[in-house]
Amino acid sequence: MGQTRVFKIASIPADGVGKEVVAAGRTVLEAVASQSNGKFAFDWTEFDWGCEYYAKHGVMMAPDGLETLKDFDSIYFGAVGWENVPDHVSLWGLRLNITQNFDQWANIRPVKFLPGVTSPLRKADDTELDWIVVRENSEGEYAGLGGRNLSGRGPGNEIALQTALFSEKGCERIIRFAFELARTRTVKKVSSVTKSNAQQYGMVLWDETFERVAQEFPDVRTESVLVDAMSAKFILNPEDLSVVVASNLNADILSDLGSALAGSLGLAASANLNPERRFPSMFEPVHGTAPDIAGQGICNPIGAIASAALMLEHFGLEAEARQVEGAIEAATAAGQLTRDIGGTADTETVTDAIVAALSSTLAAV
Repeated sequence: MGQTRVFKIASIPADGVGKEVVAAGRTVLEAVASQSNGKFAFDWTEFDWGCEYYAKHGVMMAPDGLETLKDFDSIYFGAVGWENVPDHVSLWGLRLNITQNFDQWANIRPVKFLPGVTSPLRKADDTELDWIVVRENSEGEYAGLGGRNLSGRGPGNEIALQTALFSEKGCERIIRFAFELARTRTVKKVSSVTKSNAQQYGMVLWDETFERVAQEFPDVRTESVLVDAMSAKFILNPEDLSVVVASNLNADILSDLGSALAGSLGLAASANLNPERRFPSMFEPVHGTAPDIAGQGICNPIGAIASAALMLEHFGLEAEARQVEGAIEAATAAGQLTRDIGGTADTETVTDAIVAALSSTLAAV
């Protein structure tokens, strides 16, 4: 037996149901490691950063938090936000603080239709649907550039500027990432999404970059679609999608739409990647903190567990990633569904069902 690979993981459950789903994901990852015959293991360090931390310290994370996180192989994140902290403060103080400073410029969000889960999309009943939203994750509309001024003029006279940043480098690297991803899929197609008819500078640069990069991938089909038309296409012609690449804001919105069409935001996984591996990447479910059900043990852990599968894939453990994905499908097909997708199972029951399915799915991959 060779030496065991030990992956150092920073766990940041943060707020609300984030704590519950990260615990569920850790349970599944430990089960996968225990079946690896010593091939790999996880070394966990949990950080209590989030809105509770803010209430005690006035900041969302420790001042040396980024320096601390640099030493980890990856970050496993829950969800951030609570009523005691304004949303823009909590988001920029923790999640965006990490993604921006660690240059996690590629955000992938698979849209998966699971067996046993009823989709509000009628076409999903008899059509094979499976696509990935690739989100530019470092600039665009979430670059954080702008400001507020002229409040001294009195009520109703303040101005606010929010500047979207599009660099040719930023556009090219995410578009090239999307094309390389498309080459690994059965349907080799990339759909580029902008609003360049109205946003004539940054998004025209994106369109021109897309056309230039596409010439290097003659084996991949392409299309350029305005974001409003793509919103309609997600519903009317989703079978025509494989890889959808878009700016920070547009991909954020479209990926939520895709997850809702699959049945629930509770199903949606994501990976915030630094593909050059200069910094650790971060894996998290797409859903929020869900204050209405937090602490009740009834939230859906599938998004977090599927994010754990993306982490395994990032580590080069493709077979184990497929094992987890297969176990998720086995659990939903068997009717182990939380309330957001029409079932009655609680978080622990669904997690246990996925763990129980791991052995059989490992034998199949």
